Amino acid sequence: MAMETVLSVADARKRFAANTALDGAAMSLRKGEWLALLGPNGAGKTTLIRAVAGRVILDGGTIDLLGQTISNGQASGAAAVEARRNLGIVPQDLALYPLLTAAENMMAFGALHGVPKAELKDRVRWALEWTGLNDRAKSLCKTFSGGMKRRLNIACGILHRPKVVLLDEPTVGVDPQSRERIWAMLAQLRDEGASLLLTTHQLDEAQQICDRITIIDRGKTIADGTIDQLVAKTLGKGRRVTVSFEPPLPAGAAVPAGMTLNDDRRSVTGSIQDVANELPALLARLSTAGAKVEDVHLERPTLHAVFIALTGRELRE
Repeated sequence: MAMETVLSVADARKRFAANTALDGAAMSLRKGEWLALLGPNGAGKTTLIRAVAGRVILDGGTIDLLGQTISNGQASGAAAVEARRNLGIVPQDLALYPLLTAAENMMAFGALHGVPKAELKDRVRWALEWTGLNDRAKSLCKTFSGGMKRRLNIACGILHRPKVVLLDEPTVGVDPQSRERIWAMLAQLRDEGASLLLTTHQLDEAQQICDRITIIDRGKTIADGTIDQLVAKTLGKGRRVTVSFEPPLPAGAAVPAGMTLNDDRRSVTGSIQDVANELPALLARLSTAGAKVEDVHLERPTLHAVFIALTGRELRE
């Protein structure tokens, strides 16, 4: 059964003077989905997120949120403003009041998001528990660690229980323990029905966590799909295999076709398509050549490899 689309962008275009930020970019987010929006620096991710949030007006194209057109190259109307009440935004730059406590920050942002006064205290109690900040509810935000501030930043963006949440680098600059806590928090949001759109440079995390990935570059969408679909389209389904042996392969010994003998003569590296059939045959050929196999390492293509293949290796500022 096809999943309901809660956010869609079609043919998004935006120029800033001579700079083309968006050049026909498109993407869609489905109900209950965790989508990664990836791209090199300057690809157009930030402009696209700002357009969805209402901070940038597109020159062309459309953005639909929960069945309502919220941008079509014109300023947002009343219906678009109402639709955006179902949108939660968690910025990369911390949007917190350092001289307020954790609870006071939540009360302030909850009120700004229109949480009914009768519900606000219960929402704050829930958010303090959800973020693990219960015991620091009355501590000033300025005394918090980076990870604590990140968790509070997320809570302040979702107190109104939005159906769609935009997350811009939510784990940047935090330690591994805080990162794990943040991912657990967001997984709970998704399990409760929220749809999450994540921008990140942590490609390993995006691969492990997100259901689907959209990659944009130079203002255009260049790839979309699950990690398996992207790998199949760009790199093929082959697995990189490294076979190590000791002692070194004897001089003059035949190296199996398609494999490269490394300089130390203690391992060969190559690619195989069918692990079940090709790997036993490879090991048999190495044994015949005189190798005493010690270890076999198989590596599936990663999102990082896909990303580099699609966008190139040059550094962009």
